[in-house]
Amino acid sequence: MNKAFVKESDNDDDDDLAPEAAPLPPGTKNYITTQGYARLRAELEQLMNEERPSVVQVVSWAASNGDRSENGDYLYGKKRLREIDRRIRFLTKRLELAEVVDPSLQPNKDQVFFGATVLYSDKAGEEFRVTIVGVDESEPLQGRISWISPVARALTKAREGDTVTLRTPAGVDELDILDVHYPESGGQGGA
Repeated sequence: MNKAFVKESDNDDDDDLAPEAAPLPPGTKNYITTQGYARLRAELEQLMNEERPSVVQVVSWAASNGDRSENGDYLYGKKRLREIDRRIRFLTKRLELAEVVDPSLQPNKDQVFFGATVLYSDKAGEEFRVTIVGVDESEPLQGRISWISPVARALTKAREGDTVTLRTPAGVDELDILDVHYPESGGQGGA
């Protein structure tokens, strides 16, 4: 089929897509827990040492089959290779910028800082348990929130028994700090 009728181009601008994690505020460091760093490092190594070579082999095999314009293995493989390469570049940059913090070494264990697991309740009395982690390792649905999130910023420097104010688009909420916990050694908390 003539390329004029296909919405594909020879130049792939997929690399211009948005980053895969929230950008850091200007002038801040990319804090990350030891476990978060290890997970990102393992993902990078898996992509570089296993997945990318496997896809390259498939693309090479598919290219040797002749006509590439209608070769699904070749087209999908090239697309997947671009995705892998984009993720490798992203992970490499984030790991280079990472400032690894071991929350178990926090000297003020009664105060909320990076790496703390905090149990708090809102005005309605509903309890929440969150662990404050780096941007690249946050998973809010699993209770791991980024240190730059509004909740984490409201909780930072508070102590057990304190009440802090959280301003959201829905209004102002009061959060009562019920418990502050840090991992014993190199852990990530109870979230």
